[in-house]
Amino acid sequence: MRVLVISDVHSNLEALLEVLGDADGFDLAICAGDIVGYGPNPSECLRKIDELGFHSVMGNHDYAIVTGDTSGFNPYAAEAVRINRRLLEADEVRRLGSLPMGLNLEIDGVRIQVYHGSPSDPVNEYVFPEEAEAVAEDYLEALDVGLIILGHTHIPYVIETGNGFLMNPGSVGQPRDGDPRASYMLLEIEGSSVKVDHRRVDYDVDSVASKMRRMGLPEVLAARLYGGW
Repeated sequence: MRVLVISDVHSNLEALLEVLGDADGFDLAICAGDIVGYGPNPSECLRKIDELGFHSVMGNHDYAIVTGDTSGFNPYAAEAVRINRRLLEADEVRRLGSLPMGLNLEIDGVRIQVYHGSPSDPVNEYVFPEEAEAVAEDYLEALDVGLIILGHTHIPYVIETGNGFLMNPGSVGQPRDGDPRASYMLLEIEGSSVKVDHRRVDYDVDSVASKMRRMGLPEVLAARLYGGW
């Protein structure tokens, strides 16, 4: 089975559409949270994710838009939450509120769990690549699964152990690993075998940044898209 894995779209429609085009078809799709926040097109991104039947979890920006609680957010992120919330219809906010904190899936005998943050703090904890190396084996053993998918850091990684994989597809809409291209992963799962293909794709950053400026989103959020930081 061909599985598309994305995370942290952050209202970046141009990046999302380029990823979907590059993936060129899939049997199942997973989003590890933060469909909205930061960018200019929250409604369009949410509709596209739903239209394609993604299995999605709630991210911290999704949660902030639903609750209005931006405690712990920097001023730029908090302002983007307020603007995104105004751009969404009431039923779209309710849809975000219906997203689960975690997902349990099974594909061809491979048991999968998905969180935005971590198994212990599904929405807010960051598991960066260095921590991932240290905790992968323990996570996989404790959860008794073959694959754990996380988001939140905007930094892609794949950790393979004797028990399976701990992975983060990186960010579609706001990469932070020094590469401004949208990041995602394609999995081929067959007979308990998992093959991971990490991909990067260019998108029209100028178009997204221009929309962000017109909407009054903080300049720093537009500028960072050019450098992937």
